[in-house]
Amino acid sequence: MSMYNKKSIDDIEVKGKKVLVRCDFNVPLDGETITDTKRITEALPTIKNLMERGARVILCSHMGRPKGEFNMKYSLAPVAKKLSELLGVEVPLARDVIGDDAKALAAKLSDGDVMLLENVRFHKEEEKNDPAFAKELASFAEIFVNDAFGTAHRAHASTAGVADYLPAVCGYLIQKEIRIMGGALSNPVRPFVAILGGAKVSDKIGVINNLLEKVDTLIIGGGMAYTFFKAQGYEIGTSICEDDKLDLARELLEKARAKGVNFLLPVDTVCAKEFSADSTPVTFPSNALSADMMGMDIGEKTRVLFCDAVKNAKTVVWNGPMGVCEFAAFAVGTETLAKAIAASEATSIVGGGDSAAAIEKFGLSGEITHVSTGGGASLEFLEGLELPGIAGLQDQ
Repeated sequence: MSMYNKKSIDDIEVKGKKVLVRCDFNVPLDGETITDTKRITEALPTIKNLMERGARVILCSHMGRPKGEFNMKYSLAPVAKKLSELLGVEVPLARDVIGDDAKALAAKLSDGDVMLLENVRFHKEEEKNDPAFAKELASFAEIFVNDAFGTAHRAHASTAGVADYLPAVCGYLIQKEIRIMGGALSNPVRPFVAILGGAKVSDKIGVINNLLEKVDTLIIGGGMAYTFFKAQGYEIGTSICEDDKLDLARELLEKARAKGVNFLLPVDTVCAKEFSADSTPVTFPSNALSADMMGMDIGEKTRVLFCDAVKNAKTVVWNGPMGVCEFAAFAVGTETLAKAIAASEATSIVGGGDSAAAIEKFGLSGEITHVSTGGGASLEFLEGLELPGIAGLQDQ
């Protein structure tokens, strides 16, 4: 697939050229303090490379949801300050996005200089991918670099639209996402095991369908397992369930059988009387939950079953928790599995969102081959969909 084989900043000449770089600086703020700078530090290799090679670098990003108006609560000022510290040079912040101040700052750039535009979502045209706005943004530069994987599944002006007006390539972050995730999907080292969790089957239908074409083993845990249990006629008590997806669950089980995919569901389930942190955990076989209880985590036998599948794998993809992670008593399944993935010899890929947060929380980031930077984007990637922010980049 062409989506896996795009030109990067290494494939182009940048000296003396104005380069517009879409980053993901959507960082968490407490007032004006950035509480987690990870997204900024992750963008540095791409930015430094362009500066060292004499590009005139114009950075842009969104932050939060300012709803298409200038709302200084969502200003990128704290980001400009942090970038200046980390790069050791002043990174001026434009007071606007495509206005006079941005134009004046861009005109003053010398080779190797860097500046930052204000929050692109201050314009409602950004999320509408308005062509006139995209063209105006593109007029600042001669080359477009997309390095924001987290928004690559959105067709916005600064992620997709500008690629209609400029030669476009990816930065190192997107390149890594494409290389590792694309490699796992297009040419995995086997056995290939995928683990899907989270609350709803409906969020993951496309992913399950796509992965059933590719994997040797598919493991389902978390809230969506109960829809599969009910589909097979099991008692699920007061567990979360999508009653309108029972036929679909049966179809997916049938498809797995037809394809010879090993389809693993929990064999035992940790339940509780009510959804709370201090509910007493009680374990039942998955086909016979107590009618007045709800499933909260995978049981001990299931942890052994799932971890064994991971131990023998050569490629593992994981997206979505195995239980109610926010309650310590019901986070054991997720933690056990996370540790098994970290300990395995496999190429391990963890999709963004809750799974990435779990890996971080258990201090396992260093032992995972690749933790994806984008929740929604990594799901769509696993679904085999072409992401608008990647589609417009030049093929190698």
